[in-house]
Amino acid sequence: MRELLLSCPGDLAESWSDALLEAGALSVSVEDADSDTDAEQPLFGEPGTEPETVGWNRNVVVALLPDGADPAQLLEAALAASGLDGKLAEGWSLRDVPDADWVRLTQAQFGPIAVGDKVRIVPSWHVEPGAALDKPAGGIAIQLDPGLAFGTGSHPTTHLCLAWLAHAMPAGANVLDYGCGSGILAIAAAMLGARAVHGVDIDAQAVQATQDNAAVNSVTIQASLPDGLADGQFDVVVANILSNPLKVLAPMLSGRVLPGGQLVLSGVLARQAEEVAAAYAPWLEMTVWQEREGWVCLHGRRSAV
Repeated sequence: MRELLLSCPGDLAESWSDALLEAGALSVSVEDADSDTDAEQPLFGEPGTEPETVGWNRNVVVALLPDGADPAQLLEAALAASGLDGKLAEGWSLRDVPDADWVRLTQAQFGPIAVGDKVRIVPSWHVEPGAALDKPAGGIAIQLDPGLAFGTGSHPTTHLCLAWLAHAMPAGANVLDYGCGSGILAIAAAMLGARAVHGVDIDAQAVQATQDNAAVNSVTIQASLPDGLADGQFDVVVANILSNPLKVLAPMLSGRVLPGGQLVLSGVLARQAEEVAAAYAPWLEMTVWQEREGWVCLHGRRSAV
């Protein structure tokens, strides 16, 4: 296979990407033309900072071509489809893409992940048929493949929530995982001794992923869209989402916590902790339980009265 490399200014990168896809490119990505030079531009700020730019000044649009495709014809078709009025990019070239076992290469990027001393996340390709998962001493091992739903165990916010469940969740708790994604937190809660676990997500694919992953790990999770969650309160409510949705959901999530129960929130940058805690102040006092790589886990206990 071959890739078409198209140089263009930043204000045309998105237009060219869309046009090349419409013209028949199999996939398109955009790279910084000044990568690995003194002129390289970072786009993503460190936690607590904001990037100064939203795009590079000089770009290389990389389009993967179908076998046998004529790059000149594809460019002509892209121009015709885009309405760029002959604004051909600054130049283009071709490069070969070596044959490879892409599935195996992708899988090689994801090995087992240790979360503290109690939890291990193991992709299926690291599990021998019929063999039991290798668990940490006194802990659990979860079989989970990277997929469409967020939550493979690699992100700091997932680590924080898993660590809280492993070290602080009461035995026999009734748990709600709101924004369950892949189901990793719900599955961990069930394997760590929760009495019952419910998972909720606004994405039907995430609900299905949670159900599938629960079945693989031989645990029972009641997973549903928000409308499918029955009335009731829980000993533990955990939500690993993002700060803005967490603030909007503050009345609902707080109301789902039993008197004396606990609320665990993540997806929050350290600089956002105070404002998220303020949103929950009418119901619970939320404090930082732990911080990891600029992200925090907030914890609060509802008054028993």
